[in-house]
Amino acid sequence: MSDEPQPKKPRPGWASHEPQAADTPDDARDDTRTDAAGLPRSNESDGEADGQGEPGPASAKTGASATAGASAKKAAREERRAALKARRTGWRRLVPTWRMVLGAFLVTALLVVGGFLLGYTLVQIPAANAAATQQANVYLYADGSVIARDGEVNRENVTLSQISEDAQHAVLAAEDRDFYTESAVDPLAMVRGAWNTLTGKGKQSGSTITQQYVKNYYLRQEQTVTRKVKEFFIAIKLDRNQSKDEILEGYLNTSFFGRGAYGIQAAAHAYYDMDASELDAGRAAYLAALVNAPSQYDVVAHPGNRAFVEKRWNYVLDGMVDEGWLDPAERARLTFPVPKRTTLSTTMSGQRGYIVNIVKQHLIDNKIVDEASLDAGGYRITTTLQKSKQDAFVASVDDNLMDRLDKKNRKVDTYVRAGGASIEPRTGKVVAMYNGIDYVKQYTPNATRRDFQVGSSFKPFVFTAAVENGSRTQDGRRITPGTHYDGTSERPVQGWAGPRYAPENEDHEDYGDITVSEATDKSVNAVYAQMAVDVGPDKVRKTAVDLGLSPDTPDLDGAGPSIALGVANASVLDMTQAYATLANHGKHTPYTLVEKVTQNGRDITLPERHTRRAVSREAADTTTSVLKGVVEKGTATAAQTSGRPAAGKTGTAEEDTAAWFAGYTPDLATVVAVMGQDPVTAGHKSLYGAMGLPRVNGGGAPAEIWGQYTRDALEGEPVSSFSLRLQPGADESQPPAPDSSGGPSSSGDVSAPATDAPDDEDTDNGTPDDGSSTGDDGSESVGENSTGGTTTGSPTGDTGDGGGTGTGTGTGDTTGGGTTDDGGSNRDELPGPGGLSGALDGRRWD
Repeated sequence: MSDEPQPKKPRPGWASHEPQAADTPDDARDDTRTDAAGLPRSNESDGEADGQGEPGPASAKTGASATAGASAKKAAREERRAALKARRTGWRRLVPTWRMVLGAFLVTALLVVGGFLLGYTLVQIPAANAAATQQANVYLYADGSVIARDGEVNRENVTLSQISEDAQHAVLAAEDRDFYTESAVDPLAMVRGAWNTLTGKGKQSGSTITQQYVKNYYLRQEQTVTRKVKEFFIAIKLDRNQSKDEILEGYLNTSFFGRGAYGIQAAAHAYYDMDASELDAGRAAYLAALVNAPSQYDVVAHPGNRAFVEKRWNYVLDGMVDEGWLDPAERARLTFPVPKRTTLSTTMSGQRGYIVNIVKQHLIDNKIVDEASLDAGGYRITTTLQKSKQDAFVASVDDNLMDRLDKKNRKVDTYVRAGGASIEPRTGKVVAMYNGIDYVKQYTPNATRRDFQVGSSFKPFVFTAAVENGSRTQDGRRITPGTHYDGTSERPVQGWAGPRYAPENEDHEDYGDITVSEATDKSVNAVYAQMAVDVGPDKVRKTAVDLGLSPDTPDLDGAGPSIALGVANASVLDMTQAYATLANHGKHTPYTLVEKVTQNGRDITLPERHTRRAVSREAADTTTSVLKGVVEKGTATAAQTSGRPAAGKTGTAEEDTAAWFAGYTPDLATVVAVMGQDPVTAGHKSLYGAMGLPRVNGGGAPAEIWGQYTRDALEGEPVSSFSLRLQPGADESQPPAPDSSGGPSSSGDVSAPATDAPDDEDTDNGTPDDGSSTGDDGSESVGENSTGGTTTGSPTGDTGDGGGTGTGTGTGDTTGGGTTDDGGSNRDELPGPGGLSGALDGRRWD
């Protein structure tokens, strides 16, 4: 036997597993074949190759049977295919079978469901777009009428409760009557809208209110497939996260209604000048119709479209009736509500821009609303300004100043500016302001600027300080309205440790021995400069600040005796507050410009304002008694046109760059200033020759403006008289000192008044200092009695033009002179060009 391995005999049923050619016939792949009799026969080559004999009978039979079965199945399949092909000829071959339809349906359903789930997962509710959140700040008069709206977008969001039910129902009837019962999206409506658009029946989106709100608030307005897909999914999610009321409220606040109005509140004002809460069914239906085509449906801008608009309006009303939101009888009575052609302007022109900026700064300074929040918008600010008084102020300035200017023929008239403010003394509310002819032409607010001298309108603060501090003259006499002073022009002040100071009176007029009351009527500089030294400049400054001037007032500190002549640059509004404190018997209430502030219906807390005792009642009331004489027989007789008891003081800045009148009645304190400013360089300019007059002073246009405004502002209100409680001896005349011809004695310390005066302890007279007004009306009243002293000189003050110039060398020499003017204007306090600067010798001392 050979050592080589021998091939094993195959087991029964074994068959070769070698791969066969793909194109080999099935019967050729069998390892056995049949003969003509159908019997299997051995593959001779195979037998020879492997050295084996023929397979056994059982194995051959099994292989033959399997092969026959496979061949039969294949043949059957081929027969069926041939039969189908024979039947599906021609067009039948293009019709899908039910298996194909079913398969396509299943695939499509899987794709739709998968796409929906994918889109719902991927598309998130985004943050609101910037345009949708922008709102205007709305500024209102005290009566609720609109002053102005600021901001790039005219929108004021309101809550659903602030929108009338008629307005809510009208919009639903116009846009989505099934809003409260349907889902967030309506695919059938979307298809119908697309079909109507394609067939020329008008551009229709088929979107629900929820979808429209999503487009307005979260997305942009472009017509793209991507935007529509996002809108679809966001609407579904939003409907799950917000209530229907919230969605409707958002929709009403974001929809565009034309005329630049976004949201129904802005639209109600733009078309009908009313709040959304006041809209009735007729007006609401018109606004609802606008949403469909805002620019085309404005019947004022496009009167030719009225018939079509009325058809849409009727459609809305009929829908309200169908839904049970409107009574048919009421519907029958309605007529088309034509919107106003012009509504109240909300631009920044006229006084509006000034008011908006001043009120905004007031909110920021008082920490009511910060600047960033105001810029974001959405605030509804009710001011203390009263429309009737505001209009009266503008009319008075126009009548007594602006209409008298000839800017074409007088260059000086192009310099003229005016500022004014008016405050209720008891409440501190600013009820009117005048800032300039037009914010878009002159943007600097003249009521709040602090760059013009107040002139002699500051003098009352000096006298108030004297009474408040029980001050005395250099020779020890207590300062009262009847105290005599030397009124000689350019008389050096006594008791002043600084450089020599010898102010000149207007037009160098010498008054000689004169009482404080007379010196106030005629605004005698020599008397008040001396009084400032007698009181102490620091005490004068403190009193002025206590009354209402800002401690940051330019040139208020370190002015020395010149403080009495008004070198400080206080604002008109600050001066008004100080005079209001005098009118309120010495009680100071910080002024306010704001009555109420809300944001999206939420009230903003306003800071508390506390009334405090600034000066004693005797000090304030005695000053009032003196200032009454200025109006009755002094430099401000023009203010008598108010027709009411009044007190006040005129003032003129150095070189006549500004003229002032500050005055008050028991019910209203008002300050008016006329200023000179170059419109190109913004530099201060003298007003000599303005309005065709030799000069402008406080007793002219400012007092005339004050008189007319006060008369009109208080029209219909009861006439009130001053109820005054004066310092003891205020109505008595104090004779001058024996050596008064040489001026008050310089002996004695000005900062330490005599302590043996028996009347000092009576100064306060038991007036409560707690800020309470209790007892004011029942106090001892001097009524209309004038204080002591005799009147000298002409009450109209017909004096020269004050062209003199005083030197500041300490010699007291003066040069120049003036011509007499018979124009009849009320001359007041300061000299002509260069007069004050020469007398001040540097104007200020530290």
